[in-house]
Amino acid sequence: MVAHKTKEIKQSLLQKGFRQSNTHHEMFYLFVNNKKTSIRTRLSHGISDYGDSLLGQMARQLKLERGKFEEFIECPLTEKEYIELVANKGFIKL
Repeated sequence: MVAHKTKEIKQSLLQKGFRQSNTHHEMFYLFVNNKKTSIRTRLSHGISDYGDSLLGQMARQLKLERGKFEEFIECPLTEKEYIELVANKGFIKL
């Protein structure tokens, strides 16, 4: 699979309803209707590109198959579609 820039991933997360919280890593939590959900991931300050292994881990954290995660990053998957997808899988309640 393709590597992705950390900046590109961060932008996609923020566009899809995630909010950032800075600790020693950049933590991102999904908010739906202004409520924090249990879906979260993090980006490391020291990594500029995420390769296949880290992207796979991030996809699992976001409750997505790898192909859908590529759509998430590249933006064909909208915020509304993502939220509906994880809600239909039972990971969040709307």
